[in-house]
Amino acid sequence: MTAEDWRLTNQEKYLQGATLHWRRYRAPRPEWDHDHCEFCWATFFETPAPDALQAGYTTDDEYRWICEVCFADFRDRFAWQVGTPKPEPGAA
Repeated sequence: MTAEDWRLTNQEKYLQGATLHWRRYRAPRPEWDHDHCEFCWATFFETPAPDALQAGYTTDDEYRWICEVCFADFRDRFAWQVGTPKPEPGAA
């Protein structure tokens, strides 16, 4: 990665040193159907769709989503930690 990578747009302001969690994407409310990777803008959907992701790395509040590729590319640069997985709804 270089400082000129097109995906870098000041995300360090809110993602530097963050703890991220691998989670299945869930829309936060009924009228909200998707989110985007904070870096490459890949699309996260709850239901299967062409070229859409259904899981990724997210912040504690599930507001910011990061795809696997961008996570691997920027993990060291942003000093991310990986938290424990959140149980799926209905899991014992």
